[in-house]
Amino acid sequence: MKIQFLGASETVTGSKTLISHDNKKFLVDCGLFQGYKNLRLKNWEALSIKANEVDAVILTHAHLDHSGYLPALVVRGFKGPVYCTPGTAQLLKILLLDSAKIQEEDAQYANRKGFSKHKPAKPLYTTEDVQTTLELIRVVPFNLKREIAPNTYIEFSPAGHIIGSAFVHFSSSKKSICFSGDLGRQDDDVMNPPAPLKYADALVLESTYGNRVHSKEHPEVSLAREILETIARGGDLLIPAFAVGRTQKVLYHIVTLMNQNIVPRIPIYMDSPMAINASEIFCTYHQEHKMNQKSCQLIFDKVIHARTQQDSMNIATTKGSKIIVSASGMATGGRVLHHLRRLLPDSNSTVLFSGYQAGGTRGAKLIAGEQSVKIHGEFVQVNARVSVVDSMSAHADSKELISWVKSAGVPPKKIFLNHGETSAIESLKDKLRQQVEAEILIPKEGQEFQI
Repeated sequence: MKIQFLGASETVTGSKTLISHDNKKFLVDCGLFQGYKNLRLKNWEALSIKANEVDAVILTHAHLDHSGYLPALVVRGFKGPVYCTPGTAQLLKILLLDSAKIQEEDAQYANRKGFSKHKPAKPLYTTEDVQTTLELIRVVPFNLKREIAPNTYIEFSPAGHIIGSAFVHFSSSKKSICFSGDLGRQDDDVMNPPAPLKYADALVLESTYGNRVHSKEHPEVSLAREILETIARGGDLLIPAFAVGRTQKVLYHIVTLMNQNIVPRIPIYMDSPMAINASEIFCTYHQEHKMNQKSCQLIFDKVIHARTQQDSMNIATTKGSKIIVSASGMATGGRVLHHLRRLLPDSNSTVLFSGYQAGGTRGAKLIAGEQSVKIHGEFVQVNARVSVVDSMSAHADSKELISWVKSAGVPPKKIFLNHGETSAIESLKDKLRQQVEAEILIPKEGQEFQI
């Protein structure tokens, strides 16, 4: 059994790991590269393996850095099954179609304005390609051992990151590998914790927060402070949030604060059609989080849903302070950009980031304190307060990652660290060496290992 790392090596994006076993090839995750331009360009490069040679794809969860390259793989000739959990299958319908739509719109805009060096500019894949991709999905419930090839099995276990998220146990009669995907928190207010790790000969472990421990300040304390201070200034609070997972958590905390009369009841807008659809799925899969269907519905009934473009535009005309939760979470695209153009020059308003900001993204630049950022081809002055809520992350921190590795009882013989920036991976490697008896490896992109 061999594994080769085709993405997420010393970066937090483009997750793809190839397993070669018994003359079969399986791809665990099939993510888009995002962030810096040199990373995004990798999406257009040929993989080290031909798409039609991949026998199956196994997805840990639906976030685009783990699933967003899948339609491109189909365009290049992949026709095999795509295995994932029921929740992931539902979210893929939203995320992949939205990704294709944005790419099609970007290509049309580039052709209309004539600024692309490609004549004509084309999307990486289209909505039609996504429809073809969705037909390949094969749903596998949690905790069910599924044979995907002779003497080759997978089993999904809850990872607690978002709805449908899983870590994957890949096994034969002789060897086994576990892929963590993205691991959730042990004591999250909303999501259930990850299941304990089962023994495997090797573990591929995410390292997003491998160099830090999350703030002990409860997210509602941070949110209440930002809300009250923004209202006192007479401004608006804009929260860029990932449509899947983070938006639901942010709204849960805000509505809780209002129900407890800790902050005033001001309008709350969910300005993202994808987030609205994802919230409906979130309520449906209530067994994966700590809210029952009734309490979940009560939260979202108190939020104003901006479904149409006109709904989104109307937000700016409403008087008084308001809270706007909009995608994308790293401010790389979507409706949040229109709100940023309006609010960044306003010193009374606040832009509050609620999650990890990958290098090269607009969100990372704002957090770094840049005085102006480019939006829709024009530079916008930053006068608004820019802040971060660190304690709302959906990723396990270094202590939680190590605790999860130890939950197996007997540690894996080899642990491969990926899906993290270099500093995070190196830090986690040092910590693991002190506490776990295993060979700790940091793979380079394209590097292959024997298990």
